[in-house]
Amino acid sequence: MKLVPLNKIFNIKYGNQFDFNKIEVGNQDDINFVSRSSQNLGVVAQVLRFNDIEPFEEGLITVTLGGTYLLSSFVQPKRFYTGQNVKVLSPKRKMSFAEKVFYCKAIEANRYKYASHGREANTTFDFIVVPEKVPVEYLKVDIFKLFKDYSKAINPKNILFDTSKWKTFKYGGNDGIFEIRNGYYNKKPDHIEDGNIPFIGASMFNNGVTEYYSLYEIENTNKSEQSTEHDLNEKIFTGNCVTVANNGVGVGHAFYQIKDFTCSHDVNVLYLKDREWNKYIALFICTLIQMERYRWTHGRKWRPSRMPDSEMKLPVDKKGKPDFTFMENFIKSLPYSSSI
Repeated sequence: MKLVPLNKIFNIKYGNQFDFNKIEVGNQDDINFVSRSSQNLGVVAQVLRFNDIEPFEEGLITVTLGGTYLLSSFVQPKRFYTGQNVKVLSPKRKMSFAEKVFYCKAIEANRYKYASHGREANTTFDFIVVPEKVPVEYLKVDIFKLFKDYSKAINPKNILFDTSKWKTFKYGGNDGIFEIRNGYYNKKPDHIEDGNIPFIGASMFNNGVTEYYSLYEIENTNKSEQSTEHDLNEKIFTGNCVTVANNGVGVGHAFYQIKDFTCSHDVNVLYLKDREWNKYIALFICTLIQMERYRWTHGRKWRPSRMPDSEMKLPVDKKGKPDFTFMENFIKSLPYSSSI
């Protein structure tokens, strides 16, 4: 079997390099958005047309050059945009669907040569060697039975739910869905003893937890040493809520806090007005909150004074209220949700 460089068989170019957070999500009839995911043919959502840019046509191959599952390769079933670090392959000759899938698997067989955040595939990808011709025996295989991803993707409802009927809600204020509380103008205590109370800061890691302290340490450490009028009850926040960093490199990162905690003033604390949080609803809404991160920086902080006027789109029930049951059931339906 003769092997040739990939660029002898395909025209290869980078995709759109779009930032998903800056594109408006649409419904299942709109344009697929292909990211570096290894699931659902790389498709994470359907989006609206962006700045009158033409999407790529259906039938082309997308390949991820970075991320945790390098060289994930898929034939795209409908027109699409791409995110960062994705290449798009167009066959130089007429090629059947089965042939394209064969080359996807041939590309993925080279994954062992690369490493995420180490030796990625950007510079050498075009020269990966693959068979010049597809074996005749392979063309007799029923592709849709062999590769479940493709049989599922024929129905776009399996890729993402329809967001076209979602409604916009304010974060806070009289009509908002959250009670937004300021973090405390706090100081991280010096360690005197072991503790189990989380200190939540403007971090993007470890659920926002930067350290654990004892109640004694929290009570006796103040930002302003000149004042002794610090109420411990104001420093401790009740768990079962969501914290959002409003400043620093972690701005916009949202985390569900199940237990009581203390935090800095670089954190906004969100409680639901009409019901209690649970971990499934929190994961759904935290994802939507984090999609707004691009709007905020060191110079434009997401302080509690600004957050009430922020907006998000949510699924709604028959009364036009946020459909928390749908949110919960959707998260429960995802792979590995039983491990949450």
